[in-house]
Amino acid sequence: MSLKDKVIFMSGGSRGIGLAMAKKAAQDGAKVVIAAKTADPHPKLPGTIYTAADEIIEAGGDALPVLCDIRNEDNVRDAINQSVEHFGGIDICINNASAIQLTNVTDTEMKRYDLMHQMPSSFNEIFQSSYFKFISTSRYEL
Repeated sequence: MSLKDKVIFMSGGSRGIGLAMAKKAAQDGAKVVIAAKTADPHPKLPGTIYTAADEIIEAGGDALPVLCDIRNEDNVRDAINQSVEHFGGIDICINNASAIQLTNVTDTEMKRYDLMHQMPSSFNEIFQSSYFKFISTSRYEL
């Protein structure tokens, strides 16, 4: 299957594995929505939604950076609407956003533990309910 002109909605693609996947898809001509929280440079982590979009375009694709906290239903709904308005639909959804704490369980604060376990499931529920009205334009979900 070719990704040429396919629209990929990717949560958390501003750096790391998500950005690598987005750039690879861009080499095939994909259009990538980077829906992530990082709009301003982080002092310890590389990349923002805007630098990721630049890298995707440099790799041969098209990109739409969208500021989005995937735990917030309004943010996800707005990101979907912006994506559909800009690209005309969404063909593939990749839920890549995550949170991690590299500590022992006993050393992990409950707030951080909750964040790590809340992110993927809340996004899936919010995305599916928010995108349902556009579902006829979507063919793949990862």
